[in-house]
Amino acid sequence: MRIGVDAMGGDSPLTRPIAGAVQAVNDFGIDIVLYGDEPRIRGELKQHHCNPDKVDVVHCAEVVEMHEPPALALRQKKQSSIRIALNDLKAGDVSAMISAGNTGAVMATAKFVLKMVADIERPAIATLMPSILRSQPFVLLDIGANTDCKPLYLVQFAVMGDAYSRLLLHLDEPRIGLLNIGEEAGKGDSVVRDTYPLLEQSTLKFVGNVEGKAMYKGAADVIVCDGFVGNMALKVAEGTFDLVKNVIQQEVSGSWLSKLCYLGMRGAFQALKDRVDYTEVGGAPLLGVNGTVIICHGSSNPRTLRNAIRHAHECAELKLNDLIAREVSDNLAVMRSARELEETS
Repeated sequence: MRIGVDAMGGDSPLTRPIAGAVQAVNDFGIDIVLYGDEPRIRGELKQHHCNPDKVDVVHCAEVVEMHEPPALALRQKKQSSIRIALNDLKAGDVSAMISAGNTGAVMATAKFVLKMVADIERPAIATLMPSILRSQPFVLLDIGANTDCKPLYLVQFAVMGDAYSRLLLHLDEPRIGLLNIGEEAGKGDSVVRDTYPLLEQSTLKFVGNVEGKAMYKGAADVIVCDGFVGNMALKVAEGTFDLVKNVIQQEVSGSWLSKLCYLGMRGAFQALKDRVDYTEVGGAPLLGVNGTVIICHGSSNPRTLRNAIRHAHECAELKLNDLIAREVSDNLAVMRSARELEETS
């Protein structure tokens, strides 16, 4: 099993992706294929120590820049690291692909090259989020792939999130929640209100609406929302973590007594960091396409990319897409109801 890495993606192309790939080789023994400018990649690899037999390089003549429109990248850059890596994923030359590059380009190209899982209309980006009251994280999706959604899409997100949590969190019956401004069934906009009864009819264990403040209290194992709301929730969570971290650092440096107290609490602070630091998750899978694709922050550091490679390896090894296809089959009746609702509205 080999994992393809877009070496040209992210805010620091080559340096961070290659460093993360080398860490994944050394720490987990994962076989890597690096996609990008081969001479530059091999030059960068000389700065690192790892088993050369576990790292291959595929030359790619083009690069998709972070600011480029996804449609333009899809049509005009067929020799880019993103396109060639996804071509190899479809051909079975790699088992998964990760990129910290242009998210829109990765998503558009993955949909075009890999196609969608049968009866799934839109992919969703999922991520693992920390829970305050439970050691187990929860799944939040969509976090940015779709800003405008229909009830049908949210139902499909719930189905994919259910499959993802079964495999990655080892849950027999994940609890599905619908992110909303209140717990009552009649709350929210028309899309969320129409989604509620559809999830009730599904085979999923739907627990109703979940407010933002309850997400981190173990209210559900999978939280479903559209990409606009999900991305805002994710960015607020990341900003809150950075705020707490910086406040603690400022307060600790204020006096010798604070520094002494910090030494006594260092273990607790490290445990807090391990639980809520989003960089430890690595990357977010693009669920719904016929292949394992992991999307990372453009600013991801080498450790984050290392963790993303491990995550991609795990998703591919567990055959996540096979379970998604089975879950979709079990809920076809609900999806038909969602389509009928869409046609009549």
